[in-house]
Amino acid sequence: MRFSVIIPVYNEVDTLPASLRSLLEQIDTPSDVEILVSDAGSDDGTRQQLQRFPVRLIDAPRGRASQMNHAARQARGDYLLFLHADTRLPADWPTLIDQSDCQWGFFRVRLSSDHPMLKLVAAMMNWRSCASAVATGDQAMFFQRGFFEQLKGFPQTPLMEDIAISKLARRQIRPACIARRVVTSSRRWEQNGIFRTIVLMWWLRLAYWAGVTPQTLHRWYYGRG
Repeated sequence: MRFSVIIPVYNEVDTLPASLRSLLEQIDTPSDVEILVSDAGSDDGTRQQLQRFPVRLIDAPRGRASQMNHAARQARGDYLLFLHADTRLPADWPTLIDQSDCQWGFFRVRLSSDHPMLKLVAAMMNWRSCASAVATGDQAMFFQRGFFEQLKGFPQTPLMEDIAISKLARRQIRPACIARRVVTSSRRWEQNGIFRTIVLMWWLRLAYWAGVTPQTLHRWYYGRG
């Protein structure tokens, strides 16, 4: 098995089916790719929808880091690719990862909305992540299995697990920053307000770098919607 695509979910019935259809259409050689959906007890019909697709359902403790690590331990691929339920990969993603020939990396990102401010947000995300070697989960992070195991997986934090593992990984090797873009949903910005969400995200990131615990950040983020 060449690639294991791991998708952590909790109540994603509205987004996951379309994402899985898109992903399956991109797979030319099914024997090279497995899809593991790591579910944390969805009760909105997500689990029932999965019966329509050739994927492996993994039951996992709730929490993105826990869900991804739990599925990674059961994955069989040489590469582990961690994908959000509302993110779409470019059509030739297996070739792009193979050609990167790197132990870890991520894709540049485009937000689904055409709003000029969100185009700027995506551009800033891409510049920051490639310059700092720190990615976010929206960017479809991938790892060679041995390197991921060497890192001991995602740190068990309730928030910022993507930043935490990036900081561990970059100490050993720079990532591949793939120029082709994944497309991730802009629903978070649209639902909560573009400017409010931008301010919240930068505030959380600044607080994290200043030493505020992920547990506190988690309360701030979900407490403020």
